[in-house]
Amino acid sequence: MEPIEVHGTVADGYEDVRREFAAVVAEENGESGAQLAACVRGRRVVDLWAGPEVTAATLTGLHSTSKGAAGLVIALLIQDGVLDIDRPVAHYWTRFAAAGKERITVRDVLVHRSGIIGADGGFTVAELADDQVIAERLVGQRPYFEPGTVHGYGGFVTYAIVGRVVRAVTGSTVQELFEQRIRTPYGVDVYLGLSAELDHRYLPIQPWRASPERAAAFAANSPNPHGMAGISYNLNARGFTPADVMALPNDPTVRRLGQGSAGGVGSANGLAAMYAAAVTGIGGREPLLTLETIATISAIHSSGTDLVRGDRAPYALGFEAKSLLYPFLGAHSFGHTGSAGSDGFADPHSGLTYGYTRRRAAFAFDAPENARLAAVIHRAATETGLVAAA
Repeated sequence: MEPIEVHGTVADGYEDVRREFAAVVAEENGESGAQLAACVRGRRVVDLWAGPEVTAATLTGLHSTSKGAAGLVIALLIQDGVLDIDRPVAHYWTRFAAAGKERITVRDVLVHRSGIIGADGGFTVAELADDQVIAERLVGQRPYFEPGTVHGYGGFVTYAIVGRVVRAVTGSTVQELFEQRIRTPYGVDVYLGLSAELDHRYLPIQPWRASPERAAAFAANSPNPHGMAGISYNLNARGFTPADVMALPNDPTVRRLGQGSAGGVGSANGLAAMYAAAVTGIGGREPLLTLETIATISAIHSSGTDLVRGDRAPYALGFEAKSLLYPFLGAHSFGHTGSAGSDGFADPHSGLTYGYTRRRAAFAFDAPENARLAAVIHRAATETGLVAAA
C-alpha cells in the first residue's frame, strides 16, 4: 500500500492524532479522503486532510450532522425566551393537530418521541429538498408509535416540523436564522443552504464499498422499507435505496435549500468552529450559548433502544448525547453524526470541539473511526494540559 499523505497541521503534543488519522484514511486506501479538525477553548489544535482533490476548504454533504446546526438555532430561541418547547406543536401550527398529533410537543419532536418518523409512501428527492414541502406532507400523517412513550429517530422530518414552529415564532426560517446569527457573524464554514457561487468547493459524497460477503450480509438484514427504519430513512419511497440516502446532498436543489435535518454542507473545520462558537467563543467573540442554555440542551432525554437506530442513539434536546457514545467526554457533551460518517460535537466541560467529514459514505451508516479519532484528540488535549483529566 502506498503511504498516505496527510496534509495540514497539529499543535505540539497532537502528533498521535496525525498518525491515527493517516491510519483511518489508509483503511480506505486513500482513494476517497477525509478531513479532521478540533479546537480546545476556541484554539484550533487539529487541522488535517487527505485524499485526492480534498483540501482544507473542501465542502461535502453532512447529512444528519446538519441537525447540529439547526439545533443551535433552536437553542438560541430557547435562550431568547421566545420558544416554549413544552407547548404542543399545534399551538404554533394549528394544522399539525390532525390525525392524533394534537398533544405532541416541540420537545417531543426534538428528542424523537413524537412518533412522526417519516411519511406513508415516503418522499421524492424533490420533496426531501424542501422543509416546507416535507412539513405539508406531515399534516395528515398519523404517528407511527404513541407519542411520548418511546423514541424513534425522525431522520428527514425533525427540523421540517420544528421549522414550521420557528417560522410562526420569528417570521424567519431555521436556515435564515442560522445564516444571520451563527454562520455569518462567527465565519463558520457550515451552510444550511449553499449558494451557487460556492459550488466549486463541493466534492460529492461517494457510495459506500463493501466486500461481496459484507454486501450480502447487509442485503440479507437490511431494513424492511415499510418498517420503522425504512420509513425513517425514506426507503418506503418507490425505488429509493440506501445509496439514494447517501447521494442526497449531491443534488444541487438539496444543497441550495439546505433542509435542516439532512441538507447541510460543510467542512471539518467548519464543524469544530461552529461548536466552539457555541460553547467557548472564537475569534475574540463571546460564546453563543450561556451555561444555563448548554445545560438545557445537553440534558439526556432518550436512551436505550431507539425504534429506528437500535442502541447507538441516545438523544439530548435536538442533539445526540455524546457522552453516552464517547465515554471519555463530559456529561454535557452534545453534537450529531451523519449517515455518511461525518460528526461534530462540543464537550463544554473541557472546551473540546470536534469536526470530521469523509467523502466516501461509511458502510451501513456506521463510521466507527470517529470514536478512535475523538479519543486520541481527547488524550492529546489531556496530556498537554489543555483538558483536565477526569
